[in-house]
Amino acid sequence: MTKPFQRALLALALTGLVSGVQAQRPWLLASSTVVDSKDPWVTVDAASSDNAFDIDNMPLKLAALLVTGPDGARVLPLNMFTGHLRSSFDIKLAQAGTYKASLVTTSVTAYYKLNGETKRWRGSEQDWALQLPPGAQDVKLTRMHSRLETFVSTGKPNEVVFKPTGAGLEFVPLTHPNDLRAGEKATWRFLLDGKPLANQPFSLVPGGVRYRGVLGEIRQTTDANGEISFTVPPAGMYLLSSNWPETTPDAQDQPMQPPARRLSYGATLEVLPQ
Repeated sequence: MTKPFQRALLALALTGLVSGVQAQRPWLLASSTVVDSKDPWVTVDAASSDNAFDIDNMPLKLAALLVTGPDGARVLPLNMFTGHLRSSFDIKLAQAGTYKASLVTTSVTAYYKLNGETKRWRGSEQDWALQLPPGAQDVKLTRMHSRLETFVSTGKPNEVVFKPTGAGLEFVPLTHPNDLRAGEKATWRFLLDGKPLANQPFSLVPGGVRYRGVLGEIRQTTDANGEISFTVPPAGMYLLSSNWPETTPDAQDQPMQPPARRLSYGATLEVLPQ
């Protein structure tokens, strides 16, 4: 295997946002993002697939699931289930306002040499401290923080669930995500550890690629204040994804170096017709 090809493979491994060649896209998909009912409930599917919202590959684990209610308090997810292709859970929308379902995970990827061979290990930081092989050399750690979200509103939407935590890569919609309408203007902000993230690229991929035959990805980048105002695309379900830092090739004669820290963000958003 040539060095350039090895560098290319490592580049793909280190970034979660690669158009066309990305192996898996994790997502949360609510049965409805806006619920108008006397007894409002939603069911949320959680899976990972080659194309957004296709249930055809593997379920997401729900151990890290957190549902936040319109008052900022935790809401108990009900009827949690993990099958062969997807996981699922229900949320009873007992209060009017906006709810957030999120999966936030942390892990460590270790690259090291043992007996002259390059090895890769992934798991929790606590486990790595216990499993470091004797004789390991050139150890490089990448700490990873991943946030996956979706939003549901009943009654009048509110914005409590969008309060930043100050940890990792976060999405702060100045235009409410349950009020996105095709052809109108929307403003979003991205934060890194609570601070505006300038020049941050992100991707919007519409569902239904099997019917289009093309990915249909939309690429955008924040401004110097970590914000972007743009025209909302046509109606449908979209998968928003962004990663930090972006992976760039090293010098031609040098191997790709894993970053010390890698952050990812994903969210499912619905665009409504005008």
